[in-house]
Amino acid sequence: MADLIGANVASRTLPLAGFHGGSGAAALSVAAPATRISLRAKPDAVSALSGALGLPLPVKAKTSASSNGRHALWLGPDEWLVIDENGADLMAAVTSSNVLHSATDISHRNTAVIVKGRGAVVAINCGCPQDLSLTAFPVGACSRTVLAKAEIVLLRTAEDTFRVECWRSFAPYVSTLLAEAAEDAGN
Repeated sequence: MADLIGANVASRTLPLAGFHGGSGAAALSVAAPATRISLRAKPDAVSALSGALGLPLPVKAKTSASSNGRHALWLGPDEWLVIDENGADLMAAVTSSNVLHSATDISHRNTAVIVKGRGAVVAINCGCPQDLSLTAFPVGACSRTVLAKAEIVLLRTAEDTFRVECWRSFAPYVSTLLAEAAEDAGN
């Protein structure tokens, strides 16, 4: 086997490197790289996992919890997407809980686009059939849904701001669709 010490090692290209788009009504930006885990656990493990992660895992549909750049999104009765924007080792955190759970690092599977502005709802609703009014989808609401033909996880972080998580293989499709819809939202 070749000696790899001192050898050049390939680095991963970000799926949306150089992407920009939007309009005055809905600005689009690429979210900074983050660590992510797909977490599954039974109800009796939620408290210990919450303590290990430093934020309460939500147990109600369409809800999330956020603290210091870490987000826990409820995706199902025993399933969460946990995102850390500071690059923390989420796998180590949940391992320290010492309770039965299933966690998979999906940091390199996903990427995210931030959609912000008065036209953000219009831009996302171009391909997402969900009611995104503040009454139906308030700040902190999240869901696994679709944007046209791509599965996404949607998190409302402010009245006019959304985080659109998608698989990196769908990123060009999702970002292009959002960019075109954001331009239309500006008209």
